[in-house]
Formats: sequence, C-alpha cells, structure tokens
Amino acid sequence: PTVVYLFVFFTGGHTTEILRLLSCLSESYSPRHYILADSDKMSEAKIRSFEQKRAETFSNSQFTLDRIPRSREVRQSWTSSMVTTLYSMLYSLPLTYKLKPDLILCNGPGTCVPVCISALLLGLLGLKRAIIVYVESICRVETLSLSGKILYYFSDYFIVQWPALKEKYPKSVYLGRIV
Repeated sequence: PTVVYLFVFFTGGHTTEILRLLSCLSESYSPRHYILADSDKMSEAKIRSFEQKRAETFSNSQFTLDRIPRSREVRQSWTSSMVTTLYSMLYSLPLTYKLKPDLILCNGPGTCVPVCISALLLGLLGLKRAIIVYVESICRVETLSLSGKILYYFSDYFIVQWPALKEKYPKSVYLGRIV
C-alpha cells in the first residue's frame, strides 16, 4: 500500500522552512500532497519550482496541490477566528477524508489547525489514523505560536528548535536547528 504524505503550507517564512525540511526527503516520500490557503499564491509557485527540481533528480516525483479557506488572518480576533477556522474545517474534513494521510507535517501556519483537527476526527471515528508531526518555526525562541499552542496537545511529535522551548514544553522534542 502507498503511504500518503500531507504537507500544510502558508506564505512567507513557513513555506521556506517546510521546503527546507522537504528537500531532505528521499524519493520514497511520494506522492506528496500539499494543502495551502486559498489566498496563498506565493507558496504554490515555490512548491511547483521545488517539485520541478525534484523531478530532475527523482523520476517518480508525484504531487498534488489542494486549497482550503484561510482559517485565521494575522491579528484576527479570537471570536471571528473560531468562525473562520470552522469554515476552513468544512473544506478540510472532506479533503482529509479523501486523501486519508498517514503522515501530516506542518510548521505553524494557521491553515494546519483545521487540517490536523480533521485528521484527528478521522482517527477518532476509526476511519484513518494519521501521525501528526509539528515543527515549530525557528523564529519561535521563547514562546509557541498560536498553532503550536493548540497542536502541542494533539500532535504525535512536536519539534522545537530552541532549548528554552524544550524546557517550557516537556512533551516537545528538541533537535537543534533543523531549518
């Protein structure tokens, strides 16, 4: 059976960081499924460029791109964030059900929260259990991002890149700087 890999993207530093992580993956991590926010045009171009370069090295390079509504804007209020995140979940749940990922790798964009919650729901319903690997952004030195604060409790592996975060969050795994 094919293992399904799912990666959640969002523009800016998050995209750069996760592409650095993905550049270390072997040819066996295929097909790759990418999910990004519907408003994110920059990440799509970077993913396509990344995949084009991979195709030059690996002959069996397969990937898909899917979009979901953005779950939260920067500085959006908590109340309205709950509404937009629920809206994003309406798109995430059928997509996650369709893909049935074995592994989800994300690094902090708010878009990853509805995707990971959808995967958790599939596991609770006995439909498919996904391993969730969350890598906190390297810019988070002393505190977790909002996504990190939520997914710290739900991820299978929660990776931090600074020893101070490992001290504050004992469930986390400190590997040093990985991006």
